[in-house]
Amino acid sequence: MGEAFEVGAVPFNADGWGPLDNAAANTNLPLNVPFAPFSRSDKLGRIADWTRNFNNPTRSKNPADSAFDFSLDESFPASADDDASFRLVDGKPPPRPRFGPKWRFQQQRQLPQRRDEEVEAKKREAEKERARRDRLYHLNRSNPNAPRREAAVFKSSVDIQPEWNMHDQIPFSTFSKLSFTVPEPEDLLLCGALEYYDRAYDRITPKNERRLERFKNRNFFKVTTTDDPVIRRLANEDKATVFATDTILSTLMCAPRSVYSWDIVVERVGNKLFFDKRDGSQLDLLSVHETSQEPLPEAKDDINSAHSLSVEAAYINQNFSQQVLIRDGNKVTFDEANPFANEGEEVASVAYRYRRWKLDDDMYLVARCEVQSVVDVNKQRSFLTLNALNEFDPKYSGVDWRQKLETQRGAVLATELKNNANKLAKWTAQALLGSADMMKLGYVSRIHPRDHFNHVILAVVGYKPKDFAAQINLNTSNMWGIVKSIVDLCMKLNEGKYVLVKDPSKPQVRIYEVPANAFENDYVEEPLPEDEQVQPPAEGADGEEAAATTNDVEDKPVEDQA
Repeated sequence: MGEAFEVGAVPFNADGWGPLDNAAANTNLPLNVPFAPFSRSDKLGRIADWTRNFNNPTRSKNPADSAFDFSLDESFPASADDDASFRLVDGKPPPRPRFGPKWRFQQQRQLPQRRDEEVEAKKREAEKERARRDRLYHLNRSNPNAPRREAAVFKSSVDIQPEWNMHDQIPFSTFSKLSFTVPEPEDLLLCGALEYYDRAYDRITPKNERRLERFKNRNFFKVTTTDDPVIRRLANEDKATVFATDTILSTLMCAPRSVYSWDIVVERVGNKLFFDKRDGSQLDLLSVHETSQEPLPEAKDDINSAHSLSVEAAYINQNFSQQVLIRDGNKVTFDEANPFANEGEEVASVAYRYRRWKLDDDMYLVARCEVQSVVDVNKQRSFLTLNALNEFDPKYSGVDWRQKLETQRGAVLATELKNNANKLAKWTAQALLGSADMMKLGYVSRIHPRDHFNHVILAVVGYKPKDFAAQINLNTSNMWGIVKSIVDLCMKLNEGKYVLVKDPSKPQVRIYEVPANAFENDYVEEPLPEDEQVQPPAEGADGEEAAATTNDVEDKPVEDQA
């Protein structure tokens, strides 16, 4: 057992702080114990330093450490032996904990990167954007007189014959500045019969998808303007001067959004104007991925080519519009039966509204508009239009509907608005022309990406046409401004037959004068190579000719709808 430690007597200083001034009173204190005088205002430091490591020769000598060195004092005889035998277990500083913002951000680079679908979709979008920039870069650097590469991808919807005479060409840039307001239309006649909408389809989700059925026994009619017996009757009664269908009007109204080529036949008979479509025209089909940056396969027999997808989309739309109905025989009938159906023939649920708009003091327009269904809301009858968006391969869009429709439906719709801007705008324009109270959009997908015959319904969403038009930036005044400018331009032409052709590679439309028997059964069209087709005039004439088309139209600045 070691020697006992004796502190000794500590004298009391009644006159102040510290030891007494009398040296005799300090005889009990150990020798060589340093004393540092201090005052009340001084901050006290360490009383004892237990962190010093005398085994570290590299440590710098601090003069203040001598105040705590008792090794020379004889009052502590065992201190030297204790110091000689004392060793720290570890002289290293304690490790810093691996947490906090600095370590987290330094280590984040080493974390494994996510490989989910969102990351892959962002990569695909970046690749597509880079490819688009490269394409535009090389296009601008190439010879301006050389044909564009896109011209080989998009073919003209009709072969331009050498005997056709081009009258004018209108760039789409002039359409964005047009504005015209029409009063509310009036219904001249309602024909056909409608079945009620089945609201159970509003509750469909990707988890309880519904198989798309086929309706082979129901007939669908795509009758052009001049073949419509009701329009012929209204024309004989001089009810209007301009006649068209909602499909043709919506094509003109949404022309600035179109990419693929299309054509509309215009016949000037006396003071009347008829807008027609050719037999087998592309207007009967629905474009798919028309405004997408991702190119589709060029082979026509490929199930994902533009033509194959258009046929598939038209097939899906017809079947979808009949499947979502309550087929119990209860129908809403109107003034007349379906004007195109034979007696006893089973026809699709459709109602034709023949409506008249006032374009000028002495100019009226009559159009045949369609609605596909009816529903009772608060004891009031509401008309519906039924259309379906179709997913063919998630690799092209970058969004998998089965995973995103429930949680990110807005992202799915935004992707469709980007890839199918023209088709959705035309559907909205048709709903506005027919004064539909609601437009139902169905999301239909293939069962397997390589099976284009079998499909499932993943969801059905309803929108009010006016609200949806505002959402997709579709201006009603601009739509009618485009129609009014084209009508005024055609009214200046002589009597005869003309054709409006959307250029396959440029955002413009051309007007050709064609023979009277063009597009008839006895008229033979010979497909011509592009270098032998009628070429447009030089680009410098665009401005003068385009300005001539807008003289008679009220020019109001509106937002660009293209």
